[in-house]
This record gives sequence, C-alpha cells and structure tokens, in this order.
Amino acid sequence: MAQITLIEAVTQALAYEMARDDSVVVLGEDVGVNGGVFRATQGLQEKFGPLRVLDTPLDETTIAGVTVGLAAAGMKPVAEAQFEGFIYPMMEQIACHAARMRNRTRGRITVPAVWRAPWGGGIRAPEHHSEANEHLFTNIPGLRVVMPSSPARAYGLLLAAIRDPDPVMFFEPKRIYRQYKEEVPDDGEALPLDVCFVLRDGTDVTIVTWGAQVKEALEAADALAEEGISAEVIDVATLTPLDFDTIAESVQKTGRCVILHEAPKTAGFGAEIAARIAEECLYDLLAPVERVTGWDTHIPLFRLEMKYLPSAERVVEAAKRALAAS
Repeated sequence: MAQITLIEAVTQALAYEMARDDSVVVLGEDVGVNGGVFRATQGLQEKFGPLRVLDTPLDETTIAGVTVGLAAAGMKPVAEAQFEGFIYPMMEQIACHAARMRNRTRGRITVPAVWRAPWGGGIRAPEHHSEANEHLFTNIPGLRVVMPSSPARAYGLLLAAIRDPDPVMFFEPKRIYRQYKEEVPDDGEALPLDVCFVLRDGTDVTIVTWGAQVKEALEAADALAEEGISAEVIDVATLTPLDFDTIAESVQKTGRCVILHEAPKTAGFGAEIAARIAEECLYDLLAPVERVTGWDTHIPLFRLEMKYLPSAERVVEAAKRALAAS
C-alpha cells in the first residue's frame, strides 16, 4: 500500500466518490484544467470530463450560489474556495440558504454540498491567503464544520462529508498538505463525522486541538512525557456538531485542559469548548482551562508568520501552568 500526503488523500477521496456516485460534481476556480491551485483536483477532469469537473469564473458568490442550486436539485456538488480567506463572498449563500434549506422547507429540500477550502497559515502566503476563521462557521446552525489533521482522516472524513445529506464546510490545513505521508487504503471507508479522535492517552493534562495544530499538540505531548507528564491529545476533527462527551470524559480523568488553535483567541472556537468545560466539568477541574492560540490580529507576512502560529513550546508552558495551579 502506497503512502500518500494529505493533498493526495483529498484527490483520492474525490476520485473514489465521483466513480461511485454520478451525482458528485466538482466546481471552482482552476479545479479542472489546472487541477487546483494546490493540485487537489489534478487529473479529475481528464478522468470524469468537463461536465463533472467544472472550471468556474473568478466569482466566489456565483460558485456558492450554483452549489446551493445543484445540491437542492439532487446533485452532490463539492465546491472549492481557493483559499479560506476568499470564502467571505460565499457566506451569504452558505449562511442564508444552504444552512437553512432543510429547516425552511421542513425537510422537503436538503443541500448535500461540501465547500472545500485550503485553511490556515504557514506557507509564506499573504495574509488574505493564510486565514484561520473556522469559528465564523461554527456559529451557523445547519452547517457541519470539519477539519482533518492527517492523510487518513482527510480521506475518510471527506468521503463522509460528501455522503452527508446536509452542507459541510471542509477546511484543509494547507501547512500539512505535503508535510508527511502515511498509508491510506483507497477502500471507500468513511470515518464518522461528529466524533473526536483520541490520538494519545494521558492522565495529567488534556490537550484539545484540530487541524494543523495537531502536529504541535503531539510534539508538546512528547516533550511533556520526557519530564514525566502524561498528556492526552484529542483531535476534535468535527467542530460542529461537537463531540463534547469525549472531551468531558478526558477532562474528568486529567483535571486539566489546554485548548490549542490557530485562529485568534477572542471568540475562537476554543472559547466555546472552554465555556462548555466550565459549565459541565467545573468540579472535575484542578486548574483553570488554558488556551494557546493565534493572536488577535491579522496573520503577519512570512518574516513574522511563525511567531504568530502557536508552537509546541507554548503548549508545554500552558500545560505546566495548569499543573502548577493544582
């Protein structure tokens, strides 16, 4: 079995589902002839033709609107926003139509659509190409928000997202698109949505994260282990609906929690998790919840970019503060 990168896992999942289901179509800027700006759709137009892999105008509003219409008419469109920072013009169609259609029609019409977007910083791109604004979508009822952190989870979660009867925002951390490889069987097996993945068991502190920051969380857990501190690492994977039970179970065991994410701190999704822990796990806590996040500013240009992104060292420091406070 060949080892593949996260970006190759995305391509593999799209190809599998398009071959399995004729109603799946891919659309977006440069997704056809060029295979996408990151080559996530490379080879798909040659295999499935221009009627199923559609190059669109440079118009995110139209892409989003066409996607809603296709899905409402029975297709399963997978639309691409070239960068997550380009997704703002799509929000009116996503928030006002895609997310509301099931409720608005009392279930008569659903929108089985996926919006894919390369997400986050770390590739030396301008700030509008490096944003991490997943929290904007977690506050919209009717949407699922999914973010893989490895090739295997990208493959399985994208299959599940395409098969879901409701709209899914699928954010792909581009910093780890080609960072490492792992074996991913092309067997069409989807991973469950709405489930957190416990990547490492621990007893002293819980580290909760998602997307590219899973790498830093695991590195921090390794560093803490060298000092005799046992960290449990949870990959949220599906932000909404949130599998809070898995997080609560871990916090009940460890008594301490560090939440790690790339988005700005204020009103980031980590704030929601921290609030839930305060509401439902207060008496299990041995120390205040720590948050390690991006800063409340636009991500800077590349000379300062890595200063903005949370590091494993900051996670280690937060874990030690939690341990010292108890």
